Amino acid sequence: MSKPIAVVTGASKGIGRAIALRLAERYEIAAIARSATELESLAAEIGRQGGVCRPLVVDLTEPDAVAAALDGVDAEVLVNNAGIGITKPFVELTRDEWRAMVDLNLNALYDVTRALLPAMIRRGSGHVIVIGSIAGRSAFVGGTGYIATKAAVQGFTESLMLEVRDHGVKVSVVNPGGVNTDFSGHPAGPEGGWKLAPEDVAEAVWKVVDTPPSVLIHRVEVRTLRSPPRKR
Repeated sequence: MSKPIAVVTGASKGIGRAIALRLAERYEIAAIARSATELESLAAEIGRQGGVCRPLVVDLTEPDAVAAALDGVDAEVLVNNAGIGITKPFVELTRDEWRAMVDLNLNALYDVTRALLPAMIRRGSGHVIVIGSIAGRSAFVGGTGYIATKAAVQGFTESLMLEVRDHGVKVSVVNPGGVNTDFSGHPAGPEGGWKLAPEDVAEAVWKVVDTPPSVLIHRVEVRTLRSPPRKR
């Protein structure tokens, strides 16, 4: 029998890649990102582990491209992971930078979920997971745009959960703290060793998915046990 499908956005690297690798044990992965090379690398790695990965090269900020790529995809799981974070003082934040965050962190969330959710409702099962951030409720200097989008994610996921749970569809949000990736222009490396690893977030997603049909884990916050090093 073929495996159910899990769609993972932003799957080419970082948290998304780790999630795709973790879910590939149970699901056929439909991996979405803009980089064909990195998606092919992911597909090859999943294939070596005995799994199946379908690379989908898509610019998630293009609604028509999203609709075309996901037409006919009957996903059991959707992980909305793709995102961007630009952190700088508000007076230095350009409109293009603001719009880039809104387009990927929020508008693409709408387009991908809108493409796949109706089939879940018709089937009476499915799971929509959004990778949020503790920034959705914890302000910091320079975070006006990014925090605004992540706060919106919290409201979106809770409202959607209330709408679709009686249709048998689960909605969850996983909110990580700092993760040691190249996200937001801060390269991964030893100096970020105190942070979560991408695999830590992937494991949290796995636990959210791996629940009985009647159980919903709606919101998870994942933090590293260690405090960030003090600046000298």
